[in-house]
Amino acid sequence: MPATSQHVLQNRAHWDATSDRWVDPGHRAWSSAEIRWGCWQIPESQLNVLPDVAGKDVLELGCGTAYFSAWFARRGARVVALDNSARQLATARRFQDEFGLHFPLLHANAEAAPLPDESFDLVFSEYGASIWCDPYKWVPQAARLLRPGGLLVFLRNSTLNLLCMPEPEVGLRTVPQLMRDYFGLHRIEWSDDHSVEFALPYGKWIELFRRCHFTIESLTEPQAPLQAPSQPTHVTPDWAHRWPSEEIWKLRKEANEGQSNGHKQRGTRS
Repeated sequence: MPATSQHVLQNRAHWDATSDRWVDPGHRAWSSAEIRWGCWQIPESQLNVLPDVAGKDVLELGCGTAYFSAWFARRGARVVALDNSARQLATARRFQDEFGLHFPLLHANAEAAPLPDESFDLVFSEYGASIWCDPYKWVPQAARLLRPGGLLVFLRNSTLNLLCMPEPEVGLRTVPQLMRDYFGLHRIEWSDDHSVEFALPYGKWIELFRRCHFTIESLTEPQAPLQAPSQPTHVTPDWAHRWPSEEIWKLRKEANEGQSNGHKQRGTRS
């Protein structure tokens, strides 16, 4: 079994230590009937990113308190929710009991998910593996886990947001100027809590998607409303109204030759 990467251990320690601050936001999300995205809580009915998940196998990579997985389960999906933090998953289990909605919760590293090939129709991440895992490891994992024709959908901090985000000792808010290099963007270790975030230049993202046999269906850049709800975030509504603070990628795994000829091939179910 391969050794766990140091950034996985650092991020696990960070999220175990800070999990309590996400209990109330997680509970509000579990209580909401409507799917809402990211810092600005923009409804899915406005963005129209997600497919119909009824009867589909869905995996969330980096689920946190598992509110997105709960939304999927309520819409008829067969859900597996994976997270690197045992304390985040403990909160998710409490919410499952409270709301009477249960699905598998897996304590594991999304860069090496212990699940069978081609088991899912949708792999999803919102501020989970999408930023806390190395894309050169977790995106190939998502491709392995998806059935041909399946979707990978993930939300992350926008590249522009990261380029304009100062180090914590400089300031706590994203600013309207470039603060770090674009070329070579990959691994950012934050100096205040030693959590490790990942990003790539857009050309490198596209190279990676093509190498993993993904076709890009859309890139959505939600715009924050001027009267956005207050969220525990480093970006102000004014900044995120003028420039994209978040981005949602929607990718489809290329169908194999058998599928293109009209023959269904279905992977094993864990």
